[in-house]
Amino acid sequence: MKLFDLAPAKGATKPRKRIGRGPGSGHGKTSTKGHKGLLARSGGGKQPGFEGGQMPLIRRVPKFGFRNPTRIEYAVVNLDALSRLSAGDPVTPQMLVEAGLVKHKTWPVKILGSGELTRPLVIQAHKFSKSAEAKIQAAGGRAEVIRGV
Repeated sequence: MKLFDLAPAKGATKPRKRIGRGPGSGHGKTSTKGHKGLLARSGGGKQPGFEGGQMPLIRRVPKFGFRNPTRIEYAVVNLDALSRLSAGDPVTPQMLVEAGLVKHKTWPVKILGSGELTRPLVIQAHKFSKSAEAKIQAAGGRAEVIRGV
């Protein structure tokens, strides 16, 4: 038996209903939609969220909060995570993505000062916290800001 020999059991499938193909098909004229009314019309039926005329949930629940449309989300990396990287070439956002320290490769990167840095590293990122910048310079490294967020 080959893969192309496989078929559903006899009588397990029915041919699809070809509606609107004339009276001989048994599904002509109104095409199984009945006469007039909402459900017979194009695009007929209830819209998503319709609850039979009662006030829908989306309108019963109060709105709260504020979402700033111009907010910039940063992928944050702490100094203790950077201390595991080699001290050779500069640490770039692409390098952090490859190392698995940054999940969102399109987000700008911000370095935070949690943890200690033991060796001098040249770190390139879009933003640095003041404590991170101080710890990088104290370890003999350099914090380079990338422009164009």
